[in-house]
Amino acid sequence: MRVLADLDLCQGHAVCQDEAPEAFHVPKRGKVEIRDAAADSRTQADVRRAVRYCPTQALSLVAEE
Repeated sequence: MRVLADLDLCQGHAVCQDEAPEAFHVPKRGKVEIRDAAADSRTQADVRRAVRYCPTQALSLVAEE
């Protein structure tokens, strides 16, 4: 599983950082920075919550083949 961010949609609310701080960082007055695009098994649930709760739906998951 890989996480992608649409920076045109991101408004910097930092919900993703709250849900999965090991995978996302949102600087003050900035947009999401993905720390780890490939979510491993121990962070997968946190990353899924971050994607689900993003207020602007700027995050998405894609399956790795």
